[in-house]
Amino acid sequence: MPLNSKAVYSRPNQSFLPFASRRSVVHSTNGIVTCTQPLAAAAGQRILQEGGNAALSATAALNVTEPSSTGIGGDMFCLFYNAKTKAIRAMNGSGRYPANTTLEQIKTDLNVGPDQTESIPKTSALAVTTPGAAAGWVDTVERFGSGKLSLEQILAPAIELAEEGFPVSELSSSFWRDHEHLLRSASPNFKELLKVDPSVKDGLRSPSAGEIMKNSALAQTFRALAADGKKGFYEGRVADELVKVVQDLGGYLSLDDLKRHAETGSQDVDAISLQFKGQEVCKKQTPGTDDGTNQGVKIWEHPPNGQGIVALMALGILEELEKMGKIPTFTEAQHNSTEYLHAIIESLRIAFADAAWWVTDPDLERVPSQELISETYLAKRAELFSPGKAADTLSHDSPAHNHCDTVYFAVTDREGNGMSFINSVYTEFGSAIVPKGCGFTLQNRGANFSLIAGHPNVVAPGKRPYHTIIPAMITNISDGSLHSVYGVMGGFMQPQGHVQVLLNMLAFNHHPQAALDAPRICIAADKIVDGKPVVYVEEGISVEAIEGLKKLGHRIEVLTGWKRGMFGRGQIIRCHYDEGTRVYSAGSDPRGDGLAIPLL
Repeated sequence: MPLNSKAVYSRPNQSFLPFASRRSVVHSTNGIVTCTQPLAAAAGQRILQEGGNAALSATAALNVTEPSSTGIGGDMFCLFYNAKTKAIRAMNGSGRYPANTTLEQIKTDLNVGPDQTESIPKTSALAVTTPGAAAGWVDTVERFGSGKLSLEQILAPAIELAEEGFPVSELSSSFWRDHEHLLRSASPNFKELLKVDPSVKDGLRSPSAGEIMKNSALAQTFRALAADGKKGFYEGRVADELVKVVQDLGGYLSLDDLKRHAETGSQDVDAISLQFKGQEVCKKQTPGTDDGTNQGVKIWEHPPNGQGIVALMALGILEELEKMGKIPTFTEAQHNSTEYLHAIIESLRIAFADAAWWVTDPDLERVPSQELISETYLAKRAELFSPGKAADTLSHDSPAHNHCDTVYFAVTDREGNGMSFINSVYTEFGSAIVPKGCGFTLQNRGANFSLIAGHPNVVAPGKRPYHTIIPAMITNISDGSLHSVYGVMGGFMQPQGHVQVLLNMLAFNHHPQAALDAPRICIAADKIVDGKPVVYVEEGISVEAIEGLKKLGHRIEVLTGWKRGMFGRGQIIRCHYDEGTRVYSAGSDPRGDGLAIPLL
């Protein structure tokens, strides 16, 4: 057999490599960075070792190495756990819709009639909202950083990767290849994110796994941010090119929108939480507590306009169902059984029905977050569950009786602080629109707005849309100590992943890596059959469980191979104490290219 002299690996026939592999849990006493890309994790570790903000270093490196999922042209949210105060702070780094337009104008531009409910197309310039990530990165360093390193130092690893080039990883190459057509069709500047190859028709293509990819334009964008802070992005050359390409393609984003966001900055908000004591949590010792007691855990999510409330509602409904006796306290043998998965699916469906109405910009609309996660309301919503069949079409309720794929990574440090950080351009390459000479794509979050007048999430000037990205944390109720930093990326899969991964750890006693390894389900966001959403089931879930779900009336579709990306890519860092010493234990999702890297 002749040897291939090129150290490049093409995608293996639409299937994962045909051998079994395993990952061990990664342990450290000094801190861990875990994310979807090894080079980004290494960048974060390097900065963490120097005492800087690993979160920002990793997310910038992810923009370079996995541009289909994230970037400075998108938005970010984060949760920060302060070990000294045991307090959790949340920061909303999402951008707003252009101020100089209206619902009526957008519907006219899209040729949508008054009674039509279509959404804004994902590759339309009308879907572009003000990028919040750049301001969020600067604010992350200022509000949560140690002060030991400058922004320029923190961005240095990402700048080096972009300028000197990096070998593309397997799944990143796959995402690039599958969505190259979006770049070509949506933006006149698509060539900035493709590799030069004289052997192909127009001399450009997506990079294959193992090939070196450079992005000098993105490096220059990062240098401008490092040198001038927010002004380096929201004013000057980058801002001019950003606005020009959007307006040339029919959008309304303006220099005033960018300047206004830079001046406003990222918003400090109160994290929302739910005390969870169901499914054996109160019967087992909870690793991580300082005093050895076990009173359950508190799950923390970013508030609306993020959809983290879906995970809290679903978990609260499950706890109410357990109290009512409608579901059992599941044993380890019942993991991913028909009965268990039915309870997960139906609880999530009820939660999504509420979120689809209520989750929007709380600065412009009333969002009753505390009512939605109250025990009284969740008990009421749990009454919709039937153990014997899948519910028919579900609609939102009114808790106050008055209507008024993303990248995720987790970081912990030697002081005991934790950061749950998520950054995204929404769908693959976002809008796929590239500002000239800037090296990144713009997000398409505006596609999540409703075009129905009177809907809380209806598009409006200066408004933030329903957001899918959600960082999460877990603390111990007994003493407020950090239990876990975790998250699962992937659009509307995210709260579904949060629920399943958390229960894998707490109800079924899985360690962090096993909790991520286990097969998952995903309720489709936009695929309906006979009035019910399709439920995607990952290969590895038993035939018996699948057939049982079908008998209950669920519309099931089994996904295998590369299609398993539908189930998201998660990261976990769990904290516990051994002989008085804090120990971090981390896992990284096998559905991604990444890994967890410990701090020495």
